[in-house]
Amino acid sequence: MTSGAGGLVVTIDGPAGCGKSSVAQQLARRLGWQVLDTGAMYRAAALLALRSGIEPSDGAAVAAVIRRSRIDFDWRADPPVILLDGEPVEEAIRSVEASAAASAVAARPEVRAILVESQRRIASAMPRLVSEGRDQGSVVFPDALVRFFLDAPVEERAHRRLLQLEQAGERVDELALRRAIRERDEHDRARAVAPLVRPPGAVVVDTGGTILEQVVDRLEREVRDALRRVGAEGTAGTPRR
Repeated sequence: MTSGAGGLVVTIDGPAGCGKSSVAQQLARRLGWQVLDTGAMYRAAALLALRSGIEPSDGAAVAAVIRRSRIDFDWRADPPVILLDGEPVEEAIRSVEASAAASAVAARPEVRAILVESQRRIASAMPRLVSEGRDQGSVVFPDALVRFFLDAPVEERAHRRLLQLEQAGERVDELALRRAIRERDEHDRARAVAPLVRPPGAVVVDTGGTILEQVVDRLEREVRDALRRVGAEGTAGTPRR
């Protein structure tokens, strides 16, 4: 198999700050596909826990509040905007607090089970999907058309994240941010459920010191080659502008 239940899926995994979201968005636009930011779903779950006064590491409590709520996307936006009970929370989920809580939330099997089911349900409704996160190629869509794994040095990932936070009006110490990213990496790789790994057979791409367009160029070539191999050249869609 090379697809989700509804159509073709391409996965992009990698650690925090390696450029997954930007690459996934650009690749999806070029292909004319839809894009799914699964990290935003875990961040939204973390924000929900914080707003509800729930300890992020309490998986059962977080799972219970997720079931009573709705984590979805506004698919009319480009890129899609994460919604929490209908409220756009894209800016709120990028805060330092939500980011830290997301790591604890994502480690809980009760939470992952719910969100993985949601991700597969989304894919079943999409004819063509680029899905990015930390376990998309290893767990959620192991039979994806192409599975990518992006990586970059911690220093560069921390600097990228710093620029994002500064653009959002937050002031963060870069050295502290590096430590936080290293801790996040260790936590993601050591967790018992769906740890961050390079899926066997994945195309590994180092994004360090590389221009975004060059990274997307490579991924696009890989996807179009795979489409030709499975005889699905006509399914790439119309590039989105």
